Amino acid sequence: MRTKNNNKIPTYDSMGNVNGYLLPIYNIHDKFHNEGEEPEQVYLTVVKKGCIKGPHLHNIRTGYFTCIKGNVKIVVKQSDCYTEFYSGESHNYQSVIIPAGVPAAVQNIGEEDAFVLNMPSPAWTPSMNDEHTADFSDFPFTVE
Repeated sequence: MRTKNNNKIPTYDSMGNVNGYLLPIYNIHDKFHNEGEEPEQVYLTVVKKGCIKGPHLHNIRTGYFTCIKGNVKIVVKQSDCYTEFYSGESHNYQSVIIPAGVPAAVQNIGEEDAFVLNMPSPAWTPSMNDEHTADFSDFPFTVE
């Protein structure tokens, strides 16, 4: 797994007043992805307050997750050991790469819906058959 923080950059109107912000998440020049594993698809998944998506296992696709609204905990399981990563407004919009073959769950730990971008590689196709469940029954999911 790898992570990187994404810095929020304020934007300004013609009068010099802050009118929003820019959140750069993916740039091929960052060299964050292994060559040949760059994102091929972008989609938004929304996790409702108090809910968990997954755990899922993808044997073909690598996932690249960034929470852009709200806050999430991303739990991954390797060799019966769990690792937790955090992304979202309170966590520098951290991006997390989940390699193919590593099961993961995304838990909303905030007070509102969490908006999570996933930019997997390769892109999903209906014939891919790469949607598998994983057993996280021994992980103590709790509300933060």
